[in-house]
Amino acid sequence: MTSYVRRAAAVTAGALALTLGLAVPALAHVTVNPGTAVQGGWTKIAFRVPNERDNASTTKVEVEFPTDHPLPFVSVRPVPGWDVKLTRGKLPKPVQSDAGDTITESVLKITWSGGKIESGQFQEFEASVGPLPKNVDALTFPTVQTYSNGEEVKWADAPKTDGSEAEHPAPVLKLVAAAEGEDGHAAAPTAAAPAAQPTVAAAAHDEDDDEDEGGNTTALVLGGVGLVAGLVGAGAGLTALRRSRG
Repeated sequence: MTSYVRRAAAVTAGALALTLGLAVPALAHVTVNPGTAVQGGWTKIAFRVPNERDNASTTKVEVEFPTDHPLPFVSVRPVPGWDVKLTRGKLPKPVQSDAGDTITESVLKITWSGGKIESGQFQEFEASVGPLPKNVDALTFPTVQTYSNGEEVKWADAPKTDGSEAEHPAPVLKLVAAAEGEDGHAAAPTAAAPAAQPTVAAAAHDEDDDEDEGGNTTALVLGGVGLVAGLVGAGAGLTALRRSRG
């Protein structure tokens, strides 16, 4: 029985590893981390930038800040090897803040340049921002990623209405209301703890139970093999698609 369990665990682990490996190309886009903050509060965000090219490094990252809901205060954390520039300017039209003030200027863009993100690597560029608006549920930060070969990738696509992911989605910071009794400066809520994982039941010692559990485990192993084969096919398709886009 022990050998069956070990074999099933090995197949499951292999399938999971392959699944995660195949998911990387689909998830390798610029994101805001953490992806959620509290309305009216302050937060530190990191723009996570992976390098998606095998033959070039990322040399510049430009992040546009919202002008319809401007952020009054923005500061950046230095990144070794990178130069950073905050571009301030007039807004397209004045905006009334939650406090009733009229905002005419704000940070329009942050540019990081001079460094390199090599193939297979990512970098995080951090900024402290606030206070966050209270009358909107998300802020979008269109980003341009420039490679050493001159290629520019614009991460600026809006979410699709059908719920599927756009080809080059813009980084989005979701905003949630402060919990009752809080002043809006609380940290963003954390995800609920995952449910406890089921444990493998102790095997019965009679021969019939051993045979039944062995058959079930064999089915699990075969199912895992089928899953791996399907994922390999999916990975080949993703690789071909990525090469066709390059």
